Amino acid sequence: MISRLLPALALALTVPAVAPVAAAADGSGWHWTSHAVAPGLEVRTGVLSRPTAPYWTVTIGAPTTNVLTGAAAVAELGTAAWARDTAARLSAAGYPARQDTIGWPAFSDTPHGPEGVRVRTGSYGSQAEAQAAVAAIKAAGFPTAAAEWTGYDADQAPDAEQVHVAVIDPRRYDVEATHDGAVAQRKKTSEVAGALVAVNGGFFVTSDADGYQGVPSGLAAYDGRVESLSAGNRAALVLGPGGPRIVDATSRVTVRSGRDSHAIEGVNRKPGVIRDCGRPDAQPTTAPRQDFTCTSTDEIVAFTPEFGAALPTGPGVQVTLDAHGATVGPRGGSVPAGSVVLQGIGASAGWLASHDRLSVEGLRLPAGESIASAAPTLLRHGHLSIDAATEGVVDPRDLSFGYAWSEQRQPRTLAGIDASGHLLLVTVDGRQPGVSEGFTLEEAARFLRSLGATEAMNLDGGGSTTMAVRGVLVNHPSDATGERAVGDFVTVR
Repeated sequence: MISRLLPALALALTVPAVAPVAAAADGSGWHWTSHAVAPGLEVRTGVLSRPTAPYWTVTIGAPTTNVLTGAAAVAELGTAAWARDTAARLSAAGYPARQDTIGWPAFSDTPHGPEGVRVRTGSYGSQAEAQAAVAAIKAAGFPTAAAEWTGYDADQAPDAEQVHVAVIDPRRYDVEATHDGAVAQRKKTSEVAGALVAVNGGFFVTSDADGYQGVPSGLAAYDGRVESLSAGNRAALVLGPGGPRIVDATSRVTVRSGRDSHAIEGVNRKPGVIRDCGRPDAQPTTAPRQDFTCTSTDEIVAFTPEFGAALPTGPGVQVTLDAHGATVGPRGGSVPAGSVVLQGIGASAGWLASHDRLSVEGLRLPAGESIASAAPTLLRHGHLSIDAATEGVVDPRDLSFGYAWSEQRQPRTLAGIDASGHLLLVTVDGRQPGVSEGFTLEEAARFLRSLGATEAMNLDGGGSTTMAVRGVLVNHPSDATGERAVGDFVTVR
């Protein structure tokens, strides 16, 4: 079952018109061109160029402790007392220091006012020069020194951005979230066959240590079938016959035996390994935690035929459910067509082994409905509503977590809906100094609102950010190796 908070479209805003094919500049530094892919489907390209002159510098990180693990960590910002002491020592060592007080962004669920103080030294013309300075500064007794590009800072106006905006009339096209193949696989956005436009979708597992690569690390459903459960209450893009919606969504799947029942805590993931956390059995936190892997010793996980990989092995119990009943055995093998496989570990394995006449509820959605989820929500009813802490992308208790992810400019993929029901799919390139630096979460929200979006959310980003038009990549991904294979996609056909 999927629980949703449905949005209300409140503001009569429209996407600014840009003359097809011709170039347009709006006086703000943005230069726009537009390409009509098909009737009711347009891709707009925006290039921002401003003479703000960012540079390379050296930041001294503040030592801290990870609140979940207790491990030593480094934060971009520290206390005022730490900053004064560090700046004095840095200057005494021959490196004139500067201190910048950084305020909290316009998040809806974090403190207001000063967040912390950043300590930096030097101005360098290249990354290589900054890295050489880092080595010398570390040798002088500052082990947390790191080279940084000031163009990524939210307190400096952006100087270079490259964005692509797909404007889609969903009444004319089949717009869906899809894995375009097995759930436990990765694929490039430009390889999705038959799509007029495709962008990368939700968060997914990227390392074997965190489960099966390609499997979503949050709520995912394709063609009415739930293929992954939510990581807490997070933003979800719901697509289907009713038109696009952006909602906060949680999910619940249950296995029943007569009047008895047991929660299923995962779908198509390795039992005991919970990427991005957010499940009731997760340790060390049941809250969502971006890019963090929680664990569990007691749970049931369901596998569908779309999983497409060998099932995990190990201690526990496996039950295969099909039209003929249930078969109990050791963990492993594959999911037969038309079946659902349940794997239990810990006490949940005993529950599975001791119950019969099992059935699973909650794996089906209305026909044609699909979901891609990520975090966080950016806009509600036309207003900024960035619940970054609630959705687990920042933690006010731990400034070593989420600062670069949320508060510095990064490549991002975004989804928005305007008051007339058009779907906006947006990519902004980043991590390319002087070419395109990306958006902070707050900048992403404000940009989408400037396009007329009333509801908006953040999809997966970073090196995953990709947009393809008729199978041709149109943006410039940040990975040095080029386009990254991702988990799922949002496609327009």
